[in-house]
Amino acid sequence: MIQEANEAYNASDYKTAYELYTQLAEQGNADAQTSLGYMHQMGQGCEKDEAKTLELYTKAAEAKQPYALFNLAILYENGIGGVKHDLFKAHELHMEAATRGVPPAMYEVALMLERGLGCIQNFSEAAFWYEEAAKRGHLQAFNNLGALYKEGHGVIKDEKKAFICFKRAADGGLKEGLYNLGLLYDQGIGCKEDHEKALELCRKAAYKGHEKAKAIIKGLQEEGKIVF
Repeated sequence: MIQEANEAYNASDYKTAYELYTQLAEQGNADAQTSLGYMHQMGQGCEKDEAKTLELYTKAAEAKQPYALFNLAILYENGIGGVKHDLFKAHELHMEAATRGVPPAMYEVALMLERGLGCIQNFSEAAFWYEEAAKRGHLQAFNNLGALYKEGHGVIKDEKKAFICFKRAADGGLKEGLYNLGLLYDQGIGCKEDHEKALELCRKAAYKGHEKAKAIIKGLQEEGKIVF
């Protein structure tokens, strides 16, 4: 039945999905509880209901459902959905989700470790979790790991690895990756200096809304160094 419910949800048949997930959730199915909680959170096939969302995520998280742990962590991280802002609780839940293979939770754990949010700052642990998320294709994790390699925070400074990480993020279309890769080309860090390539990447980042890239392009236009 869970497969039938998932197929209905993926087909945007929220009415059917809601009914099936509800039946399964009442039987204690943690996957269904997680999905039903998300539907209540987003108002899909039902009215938005913060209390119901929290109840369902909490039940599923008690059963260690990976995405319930992650979703609940996001609530605590932002102080939304009827819970108080609690970064320590958020970090704990993200870590549980990360150890159960959830890539965005791995990224959030790394970010919190890098910044010392809800935990003791630890750059080497941050690098480990960024790498785990990056292995699973998380673009922002590639970008942030590249920054650690560029600066030598938590890892041995390695400009070539920084270039590889930024390139993976840029190839995936991430605006931060495009901008950071452009900076490397502009300065010849980890690659051969190439100002045309740097400008091309900066333009792409600006087009996607990167504020620093937009400011650079605007400045160059005002100085008459580029036309568009």
